[in-house]
Amino acid sequence: MLIKVSGEALCTSGGFGIDPSAVEAFITELLPVCEMGVQIGLVVGGGNIFRGKKLADAGIIERPTADAIGMLATTMNALALGDALAGRGVKADVMSARPTAGVCETFSRRRAIEHMEAGRVVILAGGTGNPFFTTDTCAALRACEIGAEVLLKATKVDGVFDADPADNPDAKKFDRMTYGDVLSRQLGVMDLSAISMCMDSGVPVIVFRMDKPGALASAVAGENVGTVISAEEKT
Repeated sequence: MLIKVSGEALCTSGGFGIDPSAVEAFITELLPVCEMGVQIGLVVGGGNIFRGKKLADAGIIERPTADAIGMLATTMNALALGDALAGRGVKADVMSARPTAGVCETFSRRRAIEHMEAGRVVILAGGTGNPFFTTDTCAALRACEIGAEVLLKATKVDGVFDADPADNPDAKKFDRMTYGDVLSRQLGVMDLSAISMCMDSGVPVIVFRMDKPGALASAVAGENVGTVISAEEKT
């Protein structure tokens, strides 16, 4: 499986940087999944450290440069998670699509699969290695590359809604949706290019709330958590 988690999950709400308590909370949720014996790939964002698009849109630096900085931010988060997992007795490897010699491995599809088959958590950083692509798209790409059976997207909400639940208390949550539904409605739960990629490869996506205790393990166990996005609304 491939888990996508935002950089904001590693800091306090509205905060900045890497907060030890937030990292510990995430690791606590991840550990039961590691004990299930499943093969885990993890893509982490870098929004808690740097948001390249915002700076580029302000005209301060060019978008490719801003995105390169953002990719380095994801590597910082990945290194923190790797050490945090190691401290809890879980073997983990950090691989980045942006070569950072002496810091972590450069991403290799075959090597990543070998690590996972050996029971190691593989933390994938550096985005796709190219500008103009979100970490959502990176997560979809890596899920397809490693042959993941499911892509789990950890968010701040309980799943996919027909409106922003923060603005509309009557927003309806979907238990299941097709890829086509998400694309046609242009729902902002995930980058639409990422949804298209998962649709082409038949990788189902589960969108769920990460800060809900036990939600990650429940999603992995196939329980009714969040919203399932797949080829069919019903299975």
